[in-house]
Amino acid sequence: MTVWEVVAVCAAGMAAGAINAIVGSGSLITFPTLVAVGIDPVVANVSNNIGLVPGSFAGAYGYRAELKGQRERLVRLGMASALGSVIGGVLLLYLDPSVFKVVVPVLIAVACVLVVVQPKLNGWLSARREHAHPHGGVELWLGVLAAGVYGGYFGAAQGVLLIGLLGSFLDEDLQRVNAAKNVLSLIVNGCAAVLFIVVARVDWWAVLAVAVGSMVGGFVGARIGRRIPAPVLRGIIVCVGVVAIVKLMYG
Repeated sequence: MTVWEVVAVCAAGMAAGAINAIVGSGSLITFPTLVAVGIDPVVANVSNNIGLVPGSFAGAYGYRAELKGQRERLVRLGMASALGSVIGGVLLLYLDPSVFKVVVPVLIAVACVLVVVQPKLNGWLSARREHAHPHGGVELWLGVLAAGVYGGYFGAAQGVLLIGLLGSFLDEDLQRVNAAKNVLSLIVNGCAAVLFIVVARVDWWAVLAVAVGSMVGGFVGARIGRRIPAPVLRGIIVCVGVVAIVKLMYG
């Protein structure tokens, strides 16, 4: 990558780190940026996943106050996230690359829809929350497992999926749900990253640029992210997602 491409990827990583700390759709910023600078889509996805790990850690750390009292729950659900992440990573590495190029535009489109409908989803969740199982139950564990598979394979908007699942099955306020989401996303990204480092082709310049940006963005997002107007944030994410779809299908 050229110097300006590295700068662009770093800036995208910063935006992604902040967005992931708030809601979880940051890969819709970084992945299209990596593809746009000429990196192969599968390599871009692998490098993006590894690069976002520091940002995931920063976001989780920034919500540490809301994590109090959730250790036992997160250990149980973290096992599902780790297992799902490895399954998704193996699928990414061993399915034919042409499958990824066909599936990912669909996944990005689904992720964009989830980002758009999130306000209505949160309203529905608030109505369900009073009837939620205190520990989430088997249904939540299986749902987190499926979200981990999705996150290990691609990952854009896995945070939206996790917020939906945790908010449906746990009797917790949204900030504590978001804190738990950040930890589970960190586990998914971290486990997939270990797998990818060992067996996949990685663009380490891309990893470095995304990592630096995402760490800064993760801390910023955890501190001031709630002040960003939600409609503006959703609009940016959807626009980037549409660009990614066009790039993958016709680029």
